[in-house]
Amino acid sequence: MEIDATDLRLLDLLQTDASLSNQALAEAAGTSPATALRRVRRLVDEGVIERRVALLNPQALGAGLTALVEITLDRQGAEHLDAFEARAVAEAAVQQVWRVSPGPDFVLVLRVADMPAYQALVQRLFTQDANVRNVKAYFSVKRAKFEPRYELTRPSGSPGP
Repeated sequence: MEIDATDLRLLDLLQTDASLSNQALAEAAGTSPATALRRVRRLVDEGVIERRVALLNPQALGAGLTALVEITLDRQGAEHLDAFEARAVAEAAVQQVWRVSPGPDFVLVLRVADMPAYQALVQRLFTQDANVRNVKAYFSVKRAKFEPRYELTRPSGSPGP
């Protein structure tokens, strides 16, 4: 799929505010509403836009504890990695699951209400799994930056978004 400067402008605007109406999006991107709608649909159909979501303030919703957790499994066969990954993905408090290398097998980002909720999650997800060899958790004391924005590059010779 070829992405041109107009697509990049639309993507940049949507990363900032996905709630823009098609009319407002087209106006800000300097294109017609029909073109904006057609291009955004194509970007969704092609998988460039995975989904559009609202970013919530976890503190305001009572999810005050963030943990970044390294998991090392005892056995790293594909079936063991897949099994742990499936269990982690299914857990609502797990926001992100990353298979990593080298080092631990997984890094998880967890969001829970408090330490008792974290301990309950540890019991369900890690302690009861005989294949989990090591768990190393880091607890956030401050979120200095959270920007789910992807830096877009423009095609060479094209004006910026």
